[in-house]
Amino acid sequence: MKVPAMIAAELRRLTASRMGVVALLALMCVPILYGGLYLWANQDPYGKFSEVPVALVVEDTGTDSANYGEDVAENLLDGGAFDWQEMSAGDAAQALHDGDVDFTVTIPADFSEALSSASGTDPHQARIELETNDANNYLASSMGTQAVEKIRSSVAQMVGSEAAEKLLTGLSDVRDGMIDATDGATRLVDGAGAAATGSSTLADGTAQLADGTARLATGAGSLATGAATLADGAQQVSDGNRQLADTADRAGTAVQHAVDALPQARSDIQALLSEQGVAQEQIDRVLAELDPLAQRLEDGNATVQSAVDRIDQLASGSASVAAGAAELSSGASTFSSGADTVATGAASANEGAAQLRDGLATLSAGTVELRDGLQDGVDEIPASTPELRTAQADTIADPVAVSSDKVASAEDYGAGLAPFFAALAAWIGIYALFLIVKPISRRAVTALHSPIRVTLAGWLTPAALGALQMVGLMGILSATLGFRFDNLLGTLGVLMFASATFAAIILALNVWLGSVGQFLGLVLMVLQLVTAGGTFPWQTLPAPLAALHHVLPLGYVVDAMRQLMYGGNLARAAWDLAVLAIWLVAALLLAMIGVTRMTHRRTLRDLQPSLIG
Repeated sequence: MKVPAMIAAELRRLTASRMGVVALLALMCVPILYGGLYLWANQDPYGKFSEVPVALVVEDTGTDSANYGEDVAENLLDGGAFDWQEMSAGDAAQALHDGDVDFTVTIPADFSEALSSASGTDPHQARIELETNDANNYLASSMGTQAVEKIRSSVAQMVGSEAAEKLLTGLSDVRDGMIDATDGATRLVDGAGAAATGSSTLADGTAQLADGTARLATGAGSLATGAATLADGAQQVSDGNRQLADTADRAGTAVQHAVDALPQARSDIQALLSEQGVAQEQIDRVLAELDPLAQRLEDGNATVQSAVDRIDQLASGSASVAAGAAELSSGASTFSSGADTVATGAASANEGAAQLRDGLATLSAGTVELRDGLQDGVDEIPASTPELRTAQADTIADPVAVSSDKVASAEDYGAGLAPFFAALAAWIGIYALFLIVKPISRRAVTALHSPIRVTLAGWLTPAALGALQMVGLMGILSATLGFRFDNLLGTLGVLMFASATFAAIILALNVWLGSVGQFLGLVLMVLQLVTAGGTFPWQTLPAPLAALHHVLPLGYVVDAMRQLMYGGNLARAAWDLAVLAIWLVAALLLAMIGVTRMTHRRTLRDLQPSLIG
């Protein structure tokens, strides 16, 4: 019997009765129903989040300047990410308990106060309270956690933006102040420079003054010494003149006494001569001789008295000279002391002027550094506008934007699951077909037909029916559910090839183990369900299951479908198909060996009907 004839005979058997046709059609629809319904139900669950009921409790009392709780609530209600329902705390707790809401979000009374505390002495974090009930839905709890994290992130961004804008405004004010300070420092530099120049001139002048006063002090010292010598000499002259005047006075007095005694002496002489009996004539002659002498004596007295007066005047003048010389000496000494004081002061002034000059030079250099430092500070703080500060604040509050670029892209959640559930549907479809399809024609085995032809016929019948299942499933996915395929025919080819491979595997299990093999096909499906990496990455599996991922065929089917459906790496898809081809060939060879054994070793037990099919 030829292979097509054996296939046709099996198909006639399957459609021999109305119930057989109904059973065949029902089993043909199994993968379509499984894959189609599951992917329809999960095509875009994220797009339905706006219908998920969530209780929102706003207890924030706000601060004098803001009420962030009301702002957050308004944003949540306007955003429509969930079906937000504002409630009191008690109503929200009851609704969560009754399952009327999936989770609750509470903004506590101190929310605004906590957000504003960063600028005070008691900074502390604000809280957003999430309460879930896994008895309602565990994934809803996970969604609540993600929602609250997004709320926290948006609030942090909003508050951070406000704080950053205040900081930037403060920096702008600081910059304006530094510009004014720089202008003042520039004027200070000019003033300090002028002062330094003036102090240098002053230092030069005081140096000259110090030299002059030093020379003056030296001259004054010499003057004082000379004046002292002069005073001593004048005093000696005055003393000598005084002695001379005293002597002259005594001489003048004696001469004056002598002159004053002349008339009495004349009378005494006349009387004496008279007593002596000298004639009057002789007496007159004697007196006549004596009178010129008296006149000369008087003339001499006048001369003496005149000389005495002049000597007295000389003594008085020399005394005056001595007194003046003494006063001059005292004045010269005082002047010398003053000149010394002036010289010392001038020297101190010169030293102070030099220190002032050096200090003002240092001050001038310091003001230049101050001006340059302020200017550098101004340059380091960029000029800004209110619009620029707002943009900068937004960037500081949210500095990182995620740029997402996909090498291969699934359009939505359902498309992301489609390769896994389509591949799983292919296995389920083949497994269901083997419930009514006979793996091997016992008549052909009994007739000792070629094991190869018997195996091919037993494989091609479910493989052809599985191909039809995959065409129907692909029609549902592409036409009804609207999934986009980068390579529609390639994806369909992978599904059909996978279905044929699964048919060969289950065929081999049935040939060798019969109904036990059919049961092992179910076990194998369960193993592949958890090891294929259809939902979470396979790297998250426990080590034994991760090892099975690299062996069992379903994971390769999922990977090949992803590459072709999303526009991924065709080389990877080719490798996946090569692994499937190994499974296909190995399963067919194993089935042929089993058929060969059945052909050469037949027992009455082999003729007993199977418990399945």
